[in-house]
Amino acid sequence: MAELSEANEAELQRLVAAEQQKAQFTAQVHHFMELCWDKCVEKPSNRLDSRTENCLSSCVDRFIDTTLAITSRFAQIVQKGQ
Repeated sequence: MAELSEANEAELQRLVAAEQQKAQFTAQVHHFMELCWDKCVEKPSNRLDSRTENCLSSCVDRFIDTTLAITSRFAQIVQKGQ
């Protein structure tokens, strides 16, 4: 019975970690959008013009690419250290 409890606890910890990662990713995207909004949107309106839309898209893409590159580099460092 103890093994089942440990397995359930491990699964619960895995699920909690996955939810925390999702929440962190969502918070990061919102932060990026806020930064990009401040950079790209000169005057808010009901519709975004193509220039503003392209600026927002490029800005967020750069942040995501940078985050992925940094994450990948840290993963490489961790693997070399093991």
